[in-house]
Amino acid sequence: MLIKIEDIEFDPKDIMQLYPAAVIKTGDGDETTQVSMQWIENEGKGKVDLVGYGIFVHLGEDDVHEFMYDTKEEMDAVSAKIAEQIKNRRDGR
Repeated sequence: MLIKIEDIEFDPKDIMQLYPAAVIKTGDGDETTQVSMQWIENEGKGKVDLVGYGIFVHLGEDDVHEFMYDTKEEMDAVSAKIAEQIKNRRDGR
């Protein structure tokens, strides 16, 4: 079974990393970086320029798919769909 995120399907055996992150500006022009959800919620609120939220899928060192969302709620909804697909795959559905 493949895992679908938006319009792209991934074979779970090809996924090296799959994680959510907040994306913030670094302060160097338009450059951005990822920070953990825990950091943005506990340390970064109001202290950094938040660009959005993302789900990142690493298939290899130079093969990264980024799915960006304006709100945490949007990202959480997609994350829940991914979790459901993984659960269904594990349960043989």
